[in-house]
Amino acid sequence: MAKRNTPRPDEPLLFCDHRRPVTRRDFLAAGLVSGVGMVIAPTVLGLFGARRANAAQFVCSVRTGAGLIPFIVLDLAGGANIAGSNVLVGGPGGQLDLLTAAGYSKLGLPASMTPGNAGQVNTEFGLAFHSDSAFLRGMQSKTATTTRANVSGAIFAARSDNDTGNNPHNPMYGIAKAGAAGDLVVLIGNDPTTSGGNSAAPTEMIDPTLQPTKIASASDATGLINTGQLTSLLSQSQAAQVAQATQDLSALKMTKLAEDPNLEGLVQCGYVQTTDLITRFGSPDVVNPNLDPDIVGGANSIFTAADMNQSSFQRTASVMKLVVQGYAGAGTVENGGYDYHDSTRATGEGRDFIAGQMMGAMLEYAARKAQPLMLYVITDGSLASNGTIDNSPGGRGKGVWTGDNSDTAATFMMVYNPAGRPAMTPAGAQHQIGYFRPDGSVETAASAVANNVTLLAEAVVLNYLALHNRVGDFASVLPMNGLGGALDALTAFAPIR
Repeated sequence: MAKRNTPRPDEPLLFCDHRRPVTRRDFLAAGLVSGVGMVIAPTVLGLFGARRANAAQFVCSVRTGAGLIPFIVLDLAGGANIAGSNVLVGGPGGQLDLLTAAGYSKLGLPASMTPGNAGQVNTEFGLAFHSDSAFLRGMQSKTATTTRANVSGAIFAARSDNDTGNNPHNPMYGIAKAGAAGDLVVLIGNDPTTSGGNSAAPTEMIDPTLQPTKIASASDATGLINTGQLTSLLSQSQAAQVAQATQDLSALKMTKLAEDPNLEGLVQCGYVQTTDLITRFGSPDVVNPNLDPDIVGGANSIFTAADMNQSSFQRTASVMKLVVQGYAGAGTVENGGYDYHDSTRATGEGRDFIAGQMMGAMLEYAARKAQPLMLYVITDGSLASNGTIDNSPGGRGKGVWTGDNSDTAATFMMVYNPAGRPAMTPAGAQHQIGYFRPDGSVETAASAVANNVTLLAEAVVLNYLALHNRVGDFASVLPMNGLGGALDALTAFAPIR
């Protein structure tokens, strides 16, 4: 193969067979922008006007977490490889029910590296990965062996469209409907989109009142706790007393001056919530990932200082800090640049390794905080190889990625349980829901979710409920679901709670 310069792991990708990028999602898939953005909040006066129009009585609420299993979506924008070269896939018998050599070649594996050969399968994480998977190598670099021993997972053989954010992959609203909530916020995500990431959320799950708060950095995380200068000038208890006194005085003044009871209630609730923030959290430092030695700056931290110069890891650290420690119920971490079919293998290997590091960091952080975690990995479509081999050091002797191919798509779930490796149900015993045809394509008749991304997202909510021994609640959590009576066949995990 012709010699070429290997691109940097985060270098943008532009291909002549793709249209010129024009939308935010186009730029994200090519790695031209990272998953950050701005949220334009309504003005206070505008909010007052909306409240005046609504005569409902104010009820000041103070958020408390629901205590459910933390949940994170990793959204790889652009159409990454998941099946075969990373997470193993097979026929009706499960991950190790071998495909043909041509099928594995389509999934990027030459004949010498198919899972039928000795030493090509790794099950350290319960779920079977190819032993040279870049996802696997990245996860191994960020996890302890004890963490890996308490993880299991399952892959969904399921098609999705290429190079689009319209796949309704993201189940976060369904997770919130199941009861997930944090002490500060219900949902968070790296992007100011309805889903918090690149892929969309299923329409019937969306609740506009729960749209994810944008969290892409440590400053975004600490911004959730805004107590002004009180806690820097006074002790936490003194600051709380001052806030309570201010609340009482303002309530008295508003009672005398405000003609609009809704305006009065709105201001009063603001004081109540600020007082609660000071009383319970004190300083924003408690949610700052940069001040957590398990994340960075400690003797054995997950990320190095150099790692934290990369936006991928900054976003990961901010979301995992808030979700794993219960400040948010669920979160989306987005990473762009996964449209990497540039007729090499090296580019994709480098980007997949970074994704694996992000996954490993989340699992390891959960282990260090002795918290369970459900991690769901999605991407928009997939890609395939024509069998040409990239023998460069970065290509590792594997098939080059030559084009988009939605028929090779998949998503997968992993669960960390501090009490021990999660058990699987009979349907999940082979760690695979649905299966691939011998030629390396998804068998669309194999499961209810194999050719329907909305149902795929619903199946993830089903498995989240299964971990809590609440499969019986599925119909009430998602009353408009389309899974019908196929629940047992789509439930991979036995309860861990």
